[in-house]
Amino acid sequence: MGSNVALYYIFFLAIVQGITEFLPISSSAHLILGRDLLLELGLPPMEGTPADELAFDVALHVGSLFAVILYFWRDFVEIVLGVVDGLTGRSGPRFRFFLLVLVGTLPIVVVGFLAKDMVTNLLRSTEIIAWMTLIFGVVLWMADRAKIKKDNPYEMTMRDALVIGLLQCLAIIPGVSRSGITMTGGRLLGLDRPLSARFALLLSIPTIVAAGMLATYDLYNGGNTRLTADAVLGGALAFVTAWIAIALMMRWLRNASYAPFVVYRLVLGIVLLALVYGAGWSPSHFG
Repeated sequence: MGSNVALYYIFFLAIVQGITEFLPISSSAHLILGRDLLLELGLPPMEGTPADELAFDVALHVGSLFAVILYFWRDFVEIVLGVVDGLTGRSGPRFRFFLLVLVGTLPIVVVGFLAKDMVTNLLRSTEIIAWMTLIFGVVLWMADRAKIKKDNPYEMTMRDALVIGLLQCLAIIPGVSRSGITMTGGRLLGLDRPLSARFALLLSIPTIVAAGMLATYDLYNGGNTRLTADAVLGGALAFVTAWIAIALMMRWLRNASYAPFVVYRLVLGIVLLALVYGAGWSPSHFG
């Protein structure tokens, strides 16, 4: 990638990553479709090695990771202190808070590691993205009608965390949306909208860390761990746009529903299905 990468790629992909990572609309689907849209428009693909592109993707996720940590810094500190409490043999609300996040994270770590190759090779078609976007948009709408029972994370049970964690495993399929399915799970279990989003975004922290560590390990094994200026710029842009997206979404959910995200998913899913079945669109990126 290096200096040969056009600035429009850096800005476009970083902004797409930042905006979509924590909204219930699937960042992986938008990144896949975004790259293919640039190709369909006749713009040249990214230059550089696969390791350069992977390093760029890692940087985008690291940038968005710092954004969610900054926004939820109080919760993040509570989780870290909960780890310390556990290591020193103390129990209490902070340790229980940490356990909720741990229980909600373990399923996706295991499934993501085992299904990594399957996702990379089999589940990246536009058709799958379209159907998952549409179907899970409807599921989010149905879940958002559930009666609100809990508005505080300390009211959550380990069963709640496990159910949300298991549902998160569906996010290995592009189009499902990691944030979307965990928010959906939270609403199904009676969490209010801000809490369902808050817990979903907190689960993203260890999930992104685990995915980043795995990608970094792949880079290290390939003998290419350099950090390019393009990756740094992309990470910084992803950080800014992700923080803005989180702040706006959380403000919206304090007083309103998930309806705008549902409508967006339905429209996007229908448009993509029309392109696939009506126009025969099959981006070359998928092979």
